[in-house]
Amino acid sequence: MNPVIIFPILTLGAAAAGAAMILFLVAKKFKVEEDPRIDDAADFLPGVNCGGCGFPGCRGFAEALVEAADKGNISGLMCPVGGSDTMTEVGVFLGVEVAESDPTVAVVRCNGSREKAPPKLSFDGPAKCYVSHALFCGEHGCAFGCLGLGDCVAVCEFDAIRIDTETRLPVVDAKKCVSCGVCVKACPRNIIEIRPKGRKERRVWVGCMNLEKGGVAMKNCKVACIGCGKCAKACPEKIRAIGLEKNLAYIDPQKCIACGLCIPVCPTGAILATFQPAVKKAKASPGNLEQSKKETGEAAQKGVET
Repeated sequence: MNPVIIFPILTLGAAAAGAAMILFLVAKKFKVEEDPRIDDAADFLPGVNCGGCGFPGCRGFAEALVEAADKGNISGLMCPVGGSDTMTEVGVFLGVEVAESDPTVAVVRCNGSREKAPPKLSFDGPAKCYVSHALFCGEHGCAFGCLGLGDCVAVCEFDAIRIDTETRLPVVDAKKCVSCGVCVKACPRNIIEIRPKGRKERRVWVGCMNLEKGGVAMKNCKVACIGCGKCAKACPEKIRAIGLEKNLAYIDPQKCIACGLCIPVCPTGAILATFQPAVKKAKASPGNLEQSKKETGEAAQKGVET
């Protein structure tokens, strides 16, 4: 073989071998020993990599769990998809106690349906909420309400949210929702909130995010919160779960006992709930009692005749 060819080949081969040896020594010196518990902890997790825990995927969360376990406390960490059962299993594996947490669900804080907040114009553009939000205030004129284009639906991996065809508002299926929070991040109007499911699924919240004054807010939506404060006054004094800030009422889910007293006093119907509030029966006066007996007797007589 021609020496002119052999010499470059040998030179390049020697250089490659030297570089490989250097890389081997560097890798060996700076090798990071990974805790084997990380892979085991990751096996307990759902593996959906939704990011609802606040970490980059389930493995990132597993790393945080192992690190926190070494410090003796993982109570500040939570997998919303796996829930309390998964966290309990992880806690047993890592040898730490896990405090039970109340189950949560995504709640839509807007009730401006097409009937209550009629469209005033039409958006002729990409059917994306973030695009519509960047360009104008929305078809109904409310700069705080739901745009109804379904960005929250597109990002949900659990089929737990849909757009109602009549109201054009998101509807959350509490049985499917895992509170991963992806829909919360996707909504440019910040109208979706993760709240406790409540005892026996009883939840109360203000279905409005409008910060404008009452008169202005009502021009665009009939069920807007006008910041009158009647709900706050109706809330039991020992509870005080309702506060007012910037013309908007907010119900603290950690304080609310879901008594429902605030619902009937709201003049616009801005307060929503998963249950029908109890209606107080009016005290029967002598006249009303006599009239009631008369009507009851007439009804009984008609029943006999028939």
